[in-house]
Amino acid sequence: MLEINNISKTFAKSTVNEHTAINHMSLNLKDGDFVTVVGSNGAGKSTLFNAICGTFMVDKGNILLDGEDITFKSEHTRAKLIGRVFQDPMKGTAPNMTIEENLALAYTRAGKKNSPFKRAITKKQTAFFRENLARYNMGIEDRMKTKIGLLSGGQRQVVTLLMCTLSIPKLLLLDEHTAALDPATAERVMEITKEIVAENNITTMMITHNLNQSLTTGNRTIMLDSGEIILDLSGEERDNMTMDDLIKMYSAKKQKAFDNDRILLS
Repeated sequence: MLEINNISKTFAKSTVNEHTAINHMSLNLKDGDFVTVVGSNGAGKSTLFNAICGTFMVDKGNILLDGEDITFKSEHTRAKLIGRVFQDPMKGTAPNMTIEENLALAYTRAGKKNSPFKRAITKKQTAFFRENLARYNMGIEDRMKTKIGLLSGGQRQVVTLLMCTLSIPKLLLLDEHTAALDPATAERVMEITKEIVAENNITTMMITHNLNQSLTTGNRTIMLDSGEIILDLSGEERDNMTMDDLIKMYSAKKQKAFDNDRILLS
């Protein structure tokens, strides 16, 4: 479903601030894969997501999604194929628009042919949105006229998830989407995430700072460092892996201690 072939990206070339953020990285995801992504600070996790989404063009290599070369496609064109949920609950939505307006906008942007949401929102359309929201028991299905900026962080992330998946994307990117939430809300949002992904068999990548979560969510874990994939775990090897084992593998590979306190304390 996703093919990343030998991509590289260097920022501020030929200056004192030159920095190689992605270094000859290759990665293949099969249809329905759920890959968790971990790594120390500055490892290139969000940069990888930005490269996939078209936030910037890579210097070399190519990116294919479901067999289509998207390497030089614009960010807004890729947005029709890729859903992304950010760490900050304020991103990815229009805070001064209502819940139903945000959902309708997202559904229309997905490029549905003959979409009924290109005109005024009808009662039938609102009922469709409410039905989807009610499944997750977050108390927002009766607040369709509420501006989304007034929701709690957890409620907003659930709406954002639904915005990304009302029209099933070819790829879903979750950029630490529970990190800014309190533990109980984060757990609930994670449960909803797994439910949506499993039900729709969505190929997914999720950045997380929680090593235990990275080994128990999805079917594969990759670790990045200095813009490279240094570990790629799946199957029985991953099933038998502990957080301590993962840290030891990193130390053996890089000949240095793991340096992300946020991950170590999670």
